[in-house]
Amino acid sequence: MRTLYIDCAMGCAGDMLTAALLELHPDKDDFIERMNTALGGKAQLSAKPDSKCGITGTHVTVLINGDEEGEPEQHHHNHTSIAEIMKFIDTVPLADEVKQNTKAVYSLIAEAESTVHGKPIENIHFHEVGSLDALADVLSVCELMHELAPEKILASPVNVGAGFVKCAHGVLSVPAPATEFILRGVPIYSGQIKSELCTPTGAALLKHFAEDFVPMPILKVERIGYGTGKKDFEAANVVRALLCDTEEKKEQIIELACNLDDMTPEELSFAMEELFKLGALDVYFTNIGMKKSRPGVMLTCLCRADKRDEMLRCIFKHTTTLGVREYTCDRYSLTRSIETVQTRYGPVRIKTAAGYGIKRSKAEYDDLAGFAIENDTTLAEIRKEINEKAQVK
Repeated sequence: MRTLYIDCAMGCAGDMLTAALLELHPDKDDFIERMNTALGGKAQLSAKPDSKCGITGTHVTVLINGDEEGEPEQHHHNHTSIAEIMKFIDTVPLADEVKQNTKAVYSLIAEAESTVHGKPIENIHFHEVGSLDALADVLSVCELMHELAPEKILASPVNVGAGFVKCAHGVLSVPAPATEFILRGVPIYSGQIKSELCTPTGAALLKHFAEDFVPMPILKVERIGYGTGKKDFEAANVVRALLCDTEEKKEQIIELACNLDDMTPEELSFAMEELFKLGALDVYFTNIGMKKSRPGVMLTCLCRADKRDEMLRCIFKHTTTLGVREYTCDRYSLTRSIETVQTRYGPVRIKTAAGYGIKRSKAEYDDLAGFAIENDTTLAEIRKEINEKAQVK
């Protein structure tokens, strides 16, 4: 499986992640040229070789009216509303998937700012995060993800830094409140470096794209990209992106089966429910013909080996069988994840499965059915809105 692993040992910022992914791209110059064209002159990206603690990487700079990003006193850092940002994203000539991902990243940031400041999202006006330079970083990362097309994206636990950071609202402890809110549920830690290592933009990009935050798994690395930051520390101030292959998931499972011809449908249903309660991977019935021309069913239960004895006891307890057959088989599965999409009806869970070169998503039926009943509408109408928001097929 084509996997992207993002090493956040020195945190993450939008420009550093852009640079790290850019190093993985087969044609850096062409990408920069196309992104500058897409931005229509409102922002100007450039990339140059850089070095941190002897590690050679790439540093990305964004200029707005000739000024470099990250200078709060510059005049281009005006307050920008979320509505203005979304409107600008719609005008950028990039793929719909890139626009949707960019909007999703900014929705995470807007929700964080709204919660931290106690204001409705529509009243939130961004400072550094909402300016064109940060937006150029987010668009660039989303476009690079689109073009690199990893099937799976993982990240390490995030080093957020330590100490204090100066922002438009004053001096705040690290991680800044917005960063902390975005990274809830994500494993984070603080090291010895007294600086803000993970910014709200970097946090939102990681939260949106990474399926999981884990120590580096077994990888077959193809390419590595280093995106450098502006500051110099004792440790190399870089975000490292590894493009690699990971083995598809395979596990051995047990298949237990028995034939039944003297049980009622109610009894069969109860037995199935009890097996699922004990942790069966799947339970199903197959119509079969048995001796003396009797119609019957074959009960099949799939489980992991450590559940075998529990499943056998349950089958013998709740069915009339006198014997159970066992088969050992390999099970190959797609990597599964669940995210939530906000709709005007309420939150809907989206189940995503990826692997073996494919990726597909599906809305949770129970959520769709519940909102359809509550709002006297159809499943198709709710799916239509979800497709527009998350491009779920």
